[in-house]
Amino acid sequence: MMIAVTSQGKDLTSPVDPRFGRAKYFIVVNTQTGEFSVQDNNVNVQLAQGAGIQAGQAVVNLGVEAVITGNVGPKAFNVLKAGNVQIITGVAGTVQQAIDDYKQGKLRPVDQATVEGHWV
Repeated sequence: MMIAVTSQGKDLTSPVDPRFGRAKYFIVVNTQTGEFSVQDNNVNVQLAQGAGIQAGQAVVNLGVEAVITGNVGPKAFNVLKAGNVQIITGVAGTVQQAIDDYKQGKLRPVDQATVEGHWV
């Protein structure tokens, strides 16, 4: 299964970024093999508005089945749901911890946004 984790850095020891649309990076992980790639989100970090929508579409285009983050706004939530991506929020710690918790079934998808739009 392919998942995306919002990250403040470029490796698995990096902290999970609590923001979705303005996360610095998305680390895309194959949960079966452990292989991962890093997707830079800098273009969306700099946007005055619409970061969540653009980041959501970028994640959908990566073909992931789930996204793990701290929080997600309503517009990004709608884009991800429309793309059939599970949304898991309230996650902190390292990217590796988030992946391990996901694989152990400790994380559950949410059914609504966790913050209002324009959360910086």
